[in-house]
Parts: sequence; structure tokens; C-alpha cells
Amino acid sequence: MSEHALTLSCPDRPGIVNAVTGELLRHEGNILDAQQFDDVESGRFFLRCVFALPEGRFDAFQRDFASLATRFDMDWTARDRGVPRRVMLLASKFDHCLADVLYRWRTGELDMDVTAIVSNHPRDAFRHLDFDGVPFHHLPVDKASKAAQEQALGALVDATGTELVVLARYMQVLSDGLVARLAGRCINIHHSFLPSFKGARPYHQAHARGVKLIGATAHFVTADLDEGPIIEQDTQRVGHQHTPDDLVRIGRDIERQVLARALRNWLDDRILLNGHRTVVFGN
Repeated sequence: MSEHALTLSCPDRPGIVNAVTGELLRHEGNILDAQQFDDVESGRFFLRCVFALPEGRFDAFQRDFASLATRFDMDWTARDRGVPRRVMLLASKFDHCLADVLYRWRTGELDMDVTAIVSNHPRDAFRHLDFDGVPFHHLPVDKASKAAQEQALGALVDATGTELVVLARYMQVLSDGLVARLAGRCINIHHSFLPSFKGARPYHQAHARGVKLIGATAHFVTADLDEGPIIEQDTQRVGHQHTPDDLVRIGRDIERQVLARALRNWLDDRILLNGHRTVVFGN
């Protein structure tokens, strides 16, 4: 038996679950885990199903399921969970998130293939990190070279078969064109508990306002800066005794954890887009 994951969303109507499970039964599939959500506000239905099929039946299942999906107007994906997802990591000068993702990948916590590490800073900026076996690409960028740099980045995404781009503190704003090209497959970790304290130096802004909670947000990247659908967030309580440097230190820990959880959920087919929001099925 081979293990697969099916995710779908569609207009809600009677008979969806019956049709899906019936198709699995017809192909001798065995459901290992299933979760569903009916969003009464949008009128859409969401489902995640992990199932096993006899060897060699997956292609036939996908062909037959396509007809069912058309009948229910589904947005859907089905994939072989034995094939690791292909992920590209982008980072700038701050490397704590990049280092954490690489550690979790090397220890097997994040099951994926890292297609490349890309930075607008040279390799020497990361000389203490272990990039062994992972191609590193230095793509410097300034105002004059931004279009050419993004063209090279997009070509690299295509050439490596990258499925997800992770902005692991990549401190460059992507153009609308590149964002559109990566729609639904680019995740950012924002060093703030959005939507508060956007822009530069958010921890210093937070300190100046005397906040008692700081946090971080992982979200999909859209053309509206830091306004994309939110995947994961976390916070930590702080007090008057904490300096801006303390907040930066605490914030970096939160950023690492939030990004790791968001990436793990994506790798495990748990995230579905719901307009400007997300449906994230839990473990």
C-alpha cells in the first residue's frame, strides 16, 4: 500500500463526503485520517484526507477523481506522501530562522527536499551555517537590478522544481509580478504579531508603546505587504523591565517556532486557502 494526501475545497452541498469516500472505496482505498470544515460564512467546504491505496492505483484514482471534482466544482490536490516536497529557502542578513529550518530538516523533523538557499548577501555572511549538500545562490539586488534579480530568482524556482518558497527573514519586498507567479506557494515569517507594528524595527516600536505581548506571524505572501492569509502566530508576555534587545532576543525565538510550525503544516498538507484566510487542520 502507498500513502497519499487529498485536500479539497468547494461550494458546500450535500453528498460531498459520500462521493469522496465512495471514490476511495471504488479504488480499494483505506482512510487513515480525515478532517473537514464547513465555513458557514463563505459557504465553502474544506477537507483533508490521508489514505492508503494498493500499489499502482494512484494514477487511476487521480483520473477518476478529476471527474468527481468537476461535478462538485472542487479545487483539489492529491499527492504521494512518499515523495518529499521541494522547498527553497530565502534569507538576508538575519539567519536565525534559516539556521533553525536547516537544523530541523537535517534531523528529520521537516521532511522535505531543500532545492536551494538564496540570499541577497554573499556566502561569507553565513559562514557558520552548514550548507553542505545544498546549492547556495547569491543574488544581490538594488533598485536598478531588482527586475533582473527577480527574473533570475523565478528562473531558479522553475529550474529546481520548487513547490514552496520560504522567506526565512528575507528582507526584500517582492514585486507584484513575482508575488503573482508564486501565489499560494510563498510563505513569509514576519517579525511582529500582525497586524500591529508593521514595517521596520517592530520590536522597538513595541517597546516605545510599552507592550505586554510580542509575537510573530507566518503568512502567505500577497501583493499587499504583510496582509497575506495568516497561517500561524504566537506571542510571549513581556514587561517593563525588558529592553529592546530583550524583545529582539525573545522575538527571534518566537519567529523560529512559528515558521517551523507553519512549514510543517504545509509539508503535511494541512493548509487550505479560504479567501483572505486559511483553514489549518490540526494534528
